[in-house]
Amino acid sequence: MKAWVLRKGATSLDDLHLVERDVPRPGWGEVLIRVRACSLNFRDQAIVRGVYIGGPVAEDIVPFSDGAGEIVGLGDGVHDLALGDRVAGIFFQHWLEGPPNPGVGPALGASGANGMLAEYVVLPAQGVIRIARTLSFEEAACLPCAGVTAWNALMGGPCPVQAGDNVLVLGTGGVSLMALQIAKAAGARVIATSGSAGKQERVAALGADATVNYRTTPQWGAEAATHTNGGFEHVVEVGGAGTLAQSIAAVGFGGEIALIGVLTREGDTSPHGLMMKGATLRGIFVGSKAMALDLNAFIDSNRIRPVVDRVFPMAQVKDAFVYQSSPDLFGKVVIAL
Repeated sequence: MKAWVLRKGATSLDDLHLVERDVPRPGWGEVLIRVRACSLNFRDQAIVRGVYIGGPVAEDIVPFSDGAGEIVGLGDGVHDLALGDRVAGIFFQHWLEGPPNPGVGPALGASGANGMLAEYVVLPAQGVIRIARTLSFEEAACLPCAGVTAWNALMGGPCPVQAGDNVLVLGTGGVSLMALQIAKAAGARVIATSGSAGKQERVAALGADATVNYRTTPQWGAEAATHTNGGFEHVVEVGGAGTLAQSIAAVGFGGEIALIGVLTREGDTSPHGLMMKGATLRGIFVGSKAMALDLNAFIDSNRIRPVVDRVFPMAQVKDAFVYQSSPDLFGKVVIAL
């Protein structure tokens, strides 16, 4: 079989290689998956560059947390999955339910856990879920990281988004567009930011009730809040240090900022702006298997389709990395295996 392997100590795409390997066999409690599609996350960019949590990978690994395919082999002891089931892996292989905890286990596609960018992958049965019935493999491959992150941000906290809430999403990447779709299906109003007039038009076509251009409006947080009655109940903060101050300006009294972002590393991160509003900042690091299952049920019920920007063949994975880093990105980049 073909597999992409990131070499130990990798710091660039030059360390990513397409290789031939034997098809693995499932052991006790494991399943063999014929992977049909994978999606690329910004996390994968950091892993390849050696700047992800923990630094460069400590051993050769198969990258990518996100992939979908069908089960073609069952190990002994597997009873709740069947040959032919359309499945995806979950991001944290041991975080099955409940709040974040120290025992969530390895995250696929980084040191300690081979990922999904291979024609065949073996995973523990507990680390696999059936994909949403209404989605293709390419669409389902967009969900294990970005989709579950968006779901956790809006539905995993003490005050899940509900009809009439105001939601702010930053930019037009995979997390933000999925958050927009979830929030709209829940009956919320969504304001989206972008630095491109063309992308503002595209995100409006997806259902955004208003848009703000952060390039032409430096104080875009306060500007976005003018589209609400006192600020946002939910801010999906994917930017990081460089955008947090604007998100604090945008959040309303008693609102919540779901802190996801690591895209920017420099900026004002003082939380003092939350104090007078009684607002909260909640850290988001993907989510649990239970969240992934809830997301799939919600997608099927509301006929949501993840936004796939471009699909690359397996041989062009490096081109996919380059495209995802370009200003043209709108939604998710997918690899077809």
